[in-house]
Amino acid sequence: MRGSTVGITAALIGWFVVVEITSGILQGYYVPLFSDIVTALGIHDSDVNWFEAAQLLLSALVVPVLAKLGDMYGHKKILLIAAILTAAASWWLAFAGDFWSFLAAWALQGFYVVWLPLEIALIFERGRRQNRGVSLTRRAAGLLVVGLQAGAIIGALAAGRIFTATGDLTLTLTVPAIAVTLVCFVIWLGVPESEPVRGRRLDTWGFVILALGLLLVTSSLTFLRLNGPGFAVVWVLLALGILAFVAFTLFELRQPDPAVDIRVLRRPEMWPVQATAFLIGISLLGAQGPLSTYAGTDSSLGYGLGLDAEWRSYLIGLYLVSLIVGAVLFAVTSRRANPRAMLIVASALVGVGYTLFVPFHQELWQVLLNLSIAGIGSGALVGALPAAAAAAAPHGQTGISSALTNTTKTIGGTFASAVFGVVLAAGAGAVASETAASLGGYLTVWAICAAGGFLAAILLLFVPKVAFADADVPAS
Repeated sequence: MRGSTVGITAALIGWFVVVEITSGILQGYYVPLFSDIVTALGIHDSDVNWFEAAQLLLSALVVPVLAKLGDMYGHKKILLIAAILTAAASWWLAFAGDFWSFLAAWALQGFYVVWLPLEIALIFERGRRQNRGVSLTRRAAGLLVVGLQAGAIIGALAAGRIFTATGDLTLTLTVPAIAVTLVCFVIWLGVPESEPVRGRRLDTWGFVILALGLLLVTSSLTFLRLNGPGFAVVWVLLALGILAFVAFTLFELRQPDPAVDIRVLRRPEMWPVQATAFLIGISLLGAQGPLSTYAGTDSSLGYGLGLDAEWRSYLIGLYLVSLIVGAVLFAVTSRRANPRAMLIVASALVGVGYTLFVPFHQELWQVLLNLSIAGIGSGALVGALPAAAAAAAPHGQTGISSALTNTTKTIGGTFASAVFGVVLAAGAGAVASETAASLGGYLTVWAICAAGGFLAAILLLFVPKVAFADADVPAS
């Protein structure tokens, strides 16, 4: 077993679980420390929004490029480079003494976002040799998401305790930097390389146009969140971004080795997967802020839960646990269940969970139940989508196809964050408070999240019933 391909693949997945635990630590560790970081940097609470915006923008720009380089030169090489860059940024973050330095380091730390797509590609290419790349990747993806969410919980719980024990913010911030540094050695020593496809080239101009389009659209959405829909620059940037994507599509269709193969994206087993990633990003990435503020809203207004910071952290923690449950169920049932049906059910669960928020949001148990249902669906989708994209991709394009699910999910989350910010701000003070958003604003947020889940389930019906099966994947 140890010397067989199966044993090597099992060991590979084990190493990647360690990598994803570290990725989760990065995502959960800093959140409880934001108030202390704000104080140390001498900035305003609202400036924290720029951290998220900068990192999302960088990840949207670099993930497709790095994933394509992985397809060309080997996924391990690019995974190791991304880990080294993340480690360097994490150390810079620990010792950054001013806002702009911290912002730059925080943005560069976003290289960790490409880890999961590259891991999926490595696992898929390894399993392809056994003629079971698709089923192996589905099970492995569920386990990786379990590691990711477990790491987020570990990071969130550890950060506050370490800071309380040491009282030193710089020392506390070195902990994730140490973790990422160790992961670099894990990748270097424990992960075998994939077989790159020879004769490929990097479509530099294609990536430049894609980056320009992403930059324009995400900038537009950032200004929408900060300045509202009345700010003319929002619509100018959005129009230019759409034109850039049109130009990108026309340019790529003429390239022999495009940055993103538009013909592959048009396949019936691929475009619904990418569309689902965008739609699920709305609730997965965009709805967490509104959830936290609703939980903290004074219930004397007639809505809200009135929870303090500690209880809000428990609420978020339970949501993360439900993501783990969804990922575990996905991993356990992936061998026997139809993968297309699993995607449809998971998307529908997201829709059901957020639909229940509309009539049932007054009591804590109602919110917990709703979140748990949506979380189970989301947890399954986080692992299922990159695995499904890898399965639908031709040989040599697994990395870029998996990575695009992350890019579209990020754009969906950025879009939702901007729209939700405008919706909630429009109702602020409309009822009985100068700072709380109106109940109508929250109902709109939940309705949009529910619609995204149900629409994703409908679009997935267009996927062929036999998609994502091992029989469709030729051995190389």
